[in-house]
Order: sequence, then structure tokens, then C-alpha cells
Amino acid sequence: MAPSKKIKFGALVHGVGGSVSSWRHPDAIPDASVNFEFYKRQTLKAEEGKFDLVFIADGLYINEKSIPHFLNRFEPITILSALAAATSRIGLVGTLSTSYSEPFTVSRQFASLDHISGGRAGWNVVTSPLEGSALNYGRAEHPTHPTRYKIAEEYLQVAKGLWDSWEDDAFVRDKASGVFFDPQKLHTLNHQGEFFSVKGPLNIARSRQGQPVIFQAGSSEDGKNLAAKEADAVFTGHDTLEEAQAFYKDVKERTAAFGRSPDDIIILPGIGPIVGRTEEEAERKYQELAGLVTIENALNYLGRFFEHHDFSQYPLDEPFPDLGDFGSNSFRSGTEKIKQKAKEQNLTLREVALQSATPRSGFIGTPEQIADKIQTWYEQGGADGFIIHSELPSGLSDFVDLVVPILQERGLYRLEYEADTLRGNLEVPIPENRYAKHKQEVGS
Repeated sequence: MAPSKKIKFGALVHGVGGSVSSWRHPDAIPDASVNFEFYKRQTLKAEEGKFDLVFIADGLYINEKSIPHFLNRFEPITILSALAAATSRIGLVGTLSTSYSEPFTVSRQFASLDHISGGRAGWNVVTSPLEGSALNYGRAEHPTHPTRYKIAEEYLQVAKGLWDSWEDDAFVRDKASGVFFDPQKLHTLNHQGEFFSVKGPLNIARSRQGQPVIFQAGSSEDGKNLAAKEADAVFTGHDTLEEAQAFYKDVKERTAAFGRSPDDIIILPGIGPIVGRTEEEAERKYQELAGLVTIENALNYLGRFFEHHDFSQYPLDEPFPDLGDFGSNSFRSGTEKIKQKAKEQNLTLREVALQSATPRSGFIGTPEQIADKIQTWYEQGGADGFIIHSELPSGLSDFVDLVVPILQERGLYRLEYEADTLRGNLEVPIPENRYAKHKQEVGS
């Protein structure tokens, strides 16, 4: 049975690309990661395609082996604030770490972005997987995976509490009487927890969408539990429809177990479509990307997932090395998937490295083939929508120009925006102010 809502789309704007070598493509803009005009063009193209949002990822630690895009790129809140002024409908979602920031500051930043954009802000809540991040913040050690998620859960409780500091009609602004605000509608949080002590109130009001949309991108058990309890949307990644269906069902069931409606959380797998007017053209585009990667760069890229482990010490054409639990405190769900696939398919280190550096998307083909696959995943319980990313410079434009019209013709995707807030377009509810709700409950 087809879902009642339309397909949702986001665009991951990734500068020179999320791979080690896509910046070398003949059509790539070498300084794209710090080129505002590039970000603006990509975002306006996504808005032309009626996408729900653009997504800006981030990280807090680099070294000489990092992906080129990570070495020199915009900080998300800054670039999203600039993009807010250049757009009118598309949502603006940025990554910010709960492990290396303070709730009061971050709550204020995202609330400000929400007001600047007229209710289009979203926060991708991450716990920072790279252990080196601690070295940039004066920390003795990187928190363990479970601890990072405990911090994140309390952090979100604080942020949501701060966003409710003001009831929606608290600011009277009556010049005649001299009353600027109703003090009965200002609330102090007074949070005292295991990790944070935050008095409040926040010095900015709720926006038109109530609170920024909360995204969560971890697929570990801790990540899925945090998403089910606190998030409005999940950015995930799967190789097959069967994996996507299992994840989708799992998170929706966990959401219901926390007393929420499963419809209140949107599941968005990331996909890297490569569109060709023929199958041969699409395959040629993929091979062109794959041919840019050296084995040395591929090993460096693979090492990033395993706490920048040096894979050059192992024989390239022997089975992938047994790493035990190594990598479990970084990209836990990702490293477990890499190790499991290598074992099940008896892959060599060379094969794992090259596949990781230039993964073969299941969404390579003609516009009709890609539209068919998106429709299948959507209608068969694998996704509510997708985050589109492409290492090809023309990837987003190809998708908007060639695939989107097919989905619109099939009635699966919007012709125009339904709303002018991110929550409105994603069809996720506006959180009611807790204090106003309490008054209504007491009054009844």
C-alpha cells in the first residue's frame, strides 16, 4: 500500500564532494567547499526542484589524510544563515555536535536561524565520532559511544526546554501601555542534570514552526533509540531495500514504544544517484569517478572510519584484516557494516578500500530506472524520502531536471510547496509549548 504523504527530498551540499578524489573531476569547482556562490546555486537548484531541505554536514577534527572537503569548509550555522537570505521555502539543516558545544549557545543559534529563515531551520544532532575531536576542545579523552548518547539525550532535553522559555504570545509590545511582554508567559528552565546545569530563560522566542526540526544521523542501537525518542527525522544509509525496510520498521516501532506516533518521524536514507540518458552513459559516469581514486587515497579514506587507522601496514590482496572491536567508539554502525560485508563476501583489503572510497550506488541508471527504484523503496516501506548526494558536479541538476518530473507525473512528489516552514513541508507536528499545554491541562 502506497504511503499517503508525498516523497520528501533533501540535498546534501558537500562542497568539492564527500569522496577523496571527486574534486579532481574535470567539471568540479576546486574551491567549492568555501565558495558561497556554489552553495547558493546548489541550494536554489534544490529549491527549484521543490526539495524539503538542504543539509550541511560537519566534523571537528582533521589531519593530513582527511577528505579534501573536510580540510577547508564552511561552518554550518554560518553558511545556512547566508542561504536563508537567498531562499524562501527550502529548509536549512545543519550538523552540530552535542559532545563539543554548550546547550544554551546552540539553542540560541538554531532559534536565531529559525527566525532569520521564517521557520525553516533544522538541527542534525551528532555526537562526534572522531576521537581526535577531544584534542581540539581541551578534553583529556573522547567520551565513549554510550556516554556520548547519554550526553546527547540530556542536551536535547535542555535545548527543547530552552526553546519553550517564551509562550507563543508572550511578547505584547503595546506602546500605549508600555507593556513589552507578559511576565506570566516567561519561564525559567532551571535544569540540573548529570552533564549540564542551565538556568535559562533563552533570550529569543519560539519561531513560527515552534522549534527547529531535529534530525538524527546515527544508526547504532543508541542512535536509533535517541531518534525514536527525540527526533523528527532520521538521515540514514542502506545498500539494499531489505536493509532499509528493516531499519524503517525498527525505528517506527521504537517511536511508538516511546508514546509517539510513527508518522511523526521521517526516515530519509541517503542515496547517490548517477543519472544517464542511457544505462551506458550512467555507467560511464560512475567509472569516470571511480577512476579518479588511487589505492593510497582509498586506504586513507577507509582509515577515517576506524579512528584514522593506518591500513597501509596490511597486504592489499589478502582478506580484510580482523580488527576485532576496533572502530566501535567512532562510526560504530558504519564500521560494523564494513567488517560484516568484508567477512560475508570474503573481500580483500584492496576491494574494501576501493568500494568504500567510491561506493556503487544502487541508484545508477536512466531517469526512469532511478524513479522506479525510488518509488519502490517509498511504497514498500523503505523510506519516507531521500537525502540526495552526488559526487558528480552535475549530479543534483541531473536529478532535479530528469528524475523529479517523472515522480511529479506519477503523483508521488509535490508540484509546489505545501507550506513555508520546514515542519509544514515535512508534515511533522509543531511541538506545543510545554507551559501553555500545562495551563490548558490544569484549566480543563
